[in-house]
Order: sequence, then C-alpha cells, then structure tokens
Amino acid sequence: MNCFSGAFAVICLLVGALCIAGCASTPTQEALQFDPVPVAEVGADDIDGMLAACAEHAIDFVVVGPEAPLCAGLADRLEAAGVATFGPSAAAARLEGSKGFANDLCAKYGIPTAAYARFTDAQAAKAYIAAQGAPIVVKADGLAAGKGVVVAETVEAACDAVDALISGFGAAAAELVIEECLTGEEASFFALVDGETALPLAAAQDHKRVGEGDTGPNTGGMGAYSPAPIATPEVLRIVERDVFVPIVDAMRNDGAEYKGLLYCGIMLTPGGVKVLEFNCRFGDPETQVIIPRLASDLFDMLEAVVDGRLADIDIHWTPRPAVCVVMASGGYPGTYEKGKVIEGLNEAATVPDAIVFHAGTRSLENLTVTNGGRVLGVTATGETIADAQRRAYDAVKKIRFESALYRSDIGFRAISAESRT
Repeated sequence: MNCFSGAFAVICLLVGALCIAGCASTPTQEALQFDPVPVAEVGADDIDGMLAACAEHAIDFVVVGPEAPLCAGLADRLEAAGVATFGPSAAAARLEGSKGFANDLCAKYGIPTAAYARFTDAQAAKAYIAAQGAPIVVKADGLAAGKGVVVAETVEAACDAVDALISGFGAAAAELVIEECLTGEEASFFALVDGETALPLAAAQDHKRVGEGDTGPNTGGMGAYSPAPIATPEVLRIVERDVFVPIVDAMRNDGAEYKGLLYCGIMLTPGGVKVLEFNCRFGDPETQVIIPRLASDLFDMLEAVVDGRLADIDIHWTPRPAVCVVMASGGYPGTYEKGKVIEGLNEAATVPDAIVFHAGTRSLENLTVTNGGRVLGVTATGETIADAQRRAYDAVKKIRFESALYRSDIGFRAISAESRT
C-alpha cells in the first residue's frame, strides 16, 4: 500500500491547487512515486500566492482542485499569466457555484432535472413549500462544502431548513433553491471536457449520509465505490447523450466554454435520468475509487483537455472494483476537534491493494494529526466489490485516532446487487 502525498493526492482529495512541473508516465502506484515541486504552503483561496508560487518555481501546468478558487477565478488568473490550467473559468464554474444558475440552464436547454423555484425571501420560500407539500428539497444556492442540501420529509422540517440554511451558511444561502424531491437511485457521473468534446469516465456511487444505512445528515461524502452496478452501458449512453453533450453545448453557446472535469449527480428515476447537481471538479470521495481503476495515462488526459484534443484520447480501465471508506473526526459533520494524533498508518501499509489518501491531516512535530472533518480516504481494489470492501476495512481497522468516525457499510447496495448476479 502507498500513502500518496504531494501532487497526486491533491488531484484526488481536492485539498488545494496542484502545481505540476512533470508527471510520471503511467498512473500506477509505482509510477506515482515522485517528488512534488517544493512549493511553500499556499492557501487554496490565495490566488495571488498561487501566481507567485508558479512564477517562483517556473511551474507551467496547474490542476485546480477545490471549487471555491475555481468560482473565484483562479483558472482565469493563471491562464492570463500564461500558466496552462486544468479547471473551468469562473463563468463556467457557476455550474457548481450557483444551483439556481445550473437549474435555469437545464430548463433553457431541455436537460432533465427536478422542478424548482428560486427565492431570496424566507417567507416566500416557506409559502412555496407549504403549497408544494413534502417531501421536498431545500438547497443553499451557493457553495456550502456539500452540506447545503436538506431533504425534508415534512413541510415543517423544510421550513426549519430554510431558517437553518440562512443562519448557517450566510452568503451561500442568500438565495435558496426549492426542488421537487426525486425518487430513485443516485449515481455520480464524470466527464473530461475540452470545450467541445465531453469524454465520459467511469461512474461511481457515494454515500452522502453520515449514518449506517444512508441515514442522518448529509456530509461531503462518507465513502464510495466504482463501478456502480446501476450505471449500465445503456445508462452511461443516456447520460452522455442527454446531459453531458447538451450541457457542454449550452455553456459554449452562452459564452462560458467549459474546460476541465465536469461531475454530474444523477438520479435514476422511474421517469428516466434526471440531474441532481453539477460540480466543476473531481468529486470527493468518488475520485479515490475512479483513479485507482484508471489504466490510461492521467496526465496525458489532463493535457488533452487544456490543448483541446480530447477527441483523440481513448481511456482504458482495469476491471477491478474499488471501495473507499472515509475516516472522519468525531462529531462530523457538526462540531469536531482537530489535532488528534493518527497512528497505524504503517500497519495499514501491510494490507494488499490498499491506498490511504490524506485529506484533513497535517504534520506536527514528526506526527500526523487530524486537521479537518473528513480525515482519511482509505481505498482498496479487489476482484469484486465485496473483496475491495473487505480490504478497505482491513486497512481502516489498523488506523487509530481519538473519536475516529466511519461507516461500516460502505458499498452495501452494490454488494447486495453483486450477490444476486
């Protein structure tokens, strides 16, 4: 097992902007052992600091991970400075930065999604909820770290969600989006986009709820697996035809050409495929199960996006499934403490085909300590999803830190489907 750090881990964990001066030729565990460019720590939202680091270290290719700097225009600034950048412009990143913008675009171009309405007044939002009834979905329009969505089972709960989002997320909830509650099974779909071509990647499913059996409040993601059994070849074709191609065309037609990674959360409803949300970046924790399955050269793919030559790229995948279990700080997604010493990472290294991705961690006096809500993404591949799950939990059980929180059932739906085949 390798505990990836530096450049590749940033791609997968979305914890900062990745600065690359060179890259290994193949995305294997062995090939990914290279030293990242020695850039001093720069905050993900420090755009001037990013530009200065690129100039100081002669960095000529940057992969932007998080959504906030993308929406703030980091890609625009880097491109203007002559630095090749993987990631959409601020105008294109509105697909994630404003749920209302994304819904309006879908409505304009006939892309299937939930019925919705937008509100800047809490009382008007509550009146709409009362008229529509429940269940119903209440969303903060802006960026809320994956926590600004409430699926309310009653009108009272939905009205409470209006107040909670406004008080809890500030400017991100200055506008609310109230949506029809779609039913079905959810999956995550990804495509590389170079402005013209949308090249789909492998699909995945994540577990957003904090509790066993997909219960409790939403989080940024408690685990994931790939492939997703419900993402059949026919479903993949439909998502490409009805979602990826038209949304890329729509963005280009509206003067906001999209270049980068486009994530689409899809609900497979009785009435067909419907869009739940768009993200303008690699998904977390889904990427932790997609990249280990990639048999093609990742850096070649990123360069093809920047150069506008995706039409010439073929992607190949290994048949081995992957499962990722997120280890979080106790109390997440609510209040939690930082600075807990993490032990057992070396012991976890004894588990075959497992990878530990660092997320909310930092080094402190030669120790690794917790530094966020979601701390580690423990991923493993296997012959089956059940085998990958077993290996991932074998590694998880070797890692220890105070009040560690993780689910014990990641992948349960896929394993159930697998057992029936």
